[in-house]
Amino acid sequence: MDIALKLKHEEKNLITACIQKERWAQKKLYEMHYGKMMGVCLRYANHQEDAQDILHEGFIKVFKNLGKYQLGTSISAWIRRIMVNTAIDYYRKSIRRRTEDIEQAYSISSSDADAVSQLTEKEILAAVQALSPAYRAVFNLYVIEGFSHKEIATQLDITESTSRSNLVKARLKLKGIINAYYK
Repeated sequence: MDIALKLKHEEKNLITACIQKERWAQKKLYEMHYGKMMGVCLRYANHQEDAQDILHEGFIKVFKNLGKYQLGTSISAWIRRIMVNTAIDYYRKSIRRRTEDIEQAYSISSSDADAVSQLTEKEILAAVQALSPAYRAVFNLYVIEGFSHKEIATQLDITESTSRSNLVKARLKLKGIINAYYK
C-alpha cells in the first residue's frame, strides 16, 4: 500500500515538474515511455525515421497538453492516445487517400493461423510497414487499437466502406508478405 501511494505521489511530482517545464522531468517522462511509444509509432510509419518524427511530434503535444492530464488515470494510456492521434495526423498530411469500392475487395480465409506465430517481431513489423499508408492506418486502427469502421472513417475522413475495403486489402497483402517468408 505504501508503495502504491509513493508511486502516485512521485508521478504527480513528475507531472507537476513537467508542466513547469523542468527539463530533467521532461527527460525522465520521455525516457520512461520512449520504448513503448516508439513501438506504437513504428506500426503506423513507413520506416524508423518516420516513426521517430511521429514520436517526437507526439511528445511535443504531450508536453504542451500535460496540464489537461487528469491525475489518477493512466499516463501511459494518455500518452499512447496522443501518439496514435499524432500518427493519424501524420498520415493525413503525407498521403493522398485513394478511395476504393468494397465490392472490389476479396474475402480472406486462411488455414495457416500459425504462420504469424512463427515470425519474429521484426518480421511482423516489417510486414505491417510494407503496407501502403492507407492500408496500414486502417489495419492498425481496427486490429491493434480496436476502433470500429465508423470511428476509423471519421478519423481518416474516408467512408466506412473504404475502411472495410482497406482492411480486407491490408489483410490480403499481409497474407502475401507472410507467405513469401515461407517460400
